[in-house]
Amino acid sequence: MRVGLKVVKRNGDLEDFDQKKILVGIKKSCEKRPVSAEQIDRLVSDIFKDLEAAHEKEVPSTVIGQLIMERLEGLDEIAYVRFASVYRRYRDVNQFLSEVESLIGRE
Repeated sequence: MRVGLKVVKRNGDLEDFDQKKILVGIKKSCEKRPVSAEQIDRLVSDIFKDLEAAHEKEVPSTVIGQLIMERLEGLDEIAYVRFASVYRRYRDVNQFLSEVESLIGRE
């Protein structure tokens, strides 16, 4: 990743881009799922390439989160729902169920 790339957080703060945060989040989402370390590494690498190609200095955290969710959905639906439940900050079980139902509807 380019040196100096900043992440624009939801509250507007800027912080240095840290690929370890993305890796940790994806690993947690994929825990106890049939997803190999190689698949996770490839996913992270692809996300970094996309971010690098599309952003020069700053990238909104929402863009990173959406990219992760898109990739996880194609890799493992349970990992996707796990990540989405943290990323989207569901307020109640109905929001969570709505996400699962929309996932089922796409099949």
